[in-house]
Amino acid sequence: METQDQAIRVVIVDDHQIFRTGLRAELGPELEVIGEAADVDAAVEIIERERPEVVLLDVHLPGGAGGGGAEVLRRTAGVPGVRCLALSVSDAADDVVSVIRAGARGYLTKTASGAEVTAAVVRVRGGDAVFSPRLAGFVLDAFGAGTGETAQADDELDRLSAREQEVMRMIARGYAYKEVAAELFLSVKTVETHVSNVLRKLQLSNRHELTAWALSRRLL
Repeated sequence: METQDQAIRVVIVDDHQIFRTGLRAELGPELEVIGEAADVDAAVEIIERERPEVVLLDVHLPGGAGGGGAEVLRRTAGVPGVRCLALSVSDAADDVVSVIRAGARGYLTKTASGAEVTAAVVRVRGGDAVFSPRLAGFVLDAFGAGTGETAQADDELDRLSAREQEVMRMIARGYAYKEVAAELFLSVKTVETHVSNVLRKLQLSNRHELTAWALSRRLL
């Protein structure tokens, strides 16, 4: 039976060996790297064979039909239990949108530390969506809201207090509870309480659903 102490099985997909080696050395003990790949076809093969829990996936990869990380996501969409977290040097809106549309559960830039990547993998494994701060705003156009959705968002926001709305926006952008607490001068426990209230009032189950909800209503 799986326990909380069991390491999360991870595959690193990037076409630069030096980066893969460096990242592997920086990841925390919560993660177990079970394989690496340097191109689209190799990534698909190892994901289908090893079925990792989380794939750290570069956006720009050689091979396949030229679709890069988004192609890997589409070709492995049927593999059960696999979640993908994009990890790229690019912070271009098109790159962010392409992999999120293809099924990635988050997007970090390569400026993230090993500890930050480790924490993001743990959160993605738990069902959350994780973005480097401010990157979430790049996908707004991919979730365009019409007038009806904007009106609906106004009604739904009325259920939340001003403080809950502040917490909601930061959490939806991928900030950790500790970061929200420091920014808003709150305790971590108070932030947790606000998040629980937001999810309950909006009838959502987790941070991933909250991010999708906020993006679709242009609230970030």
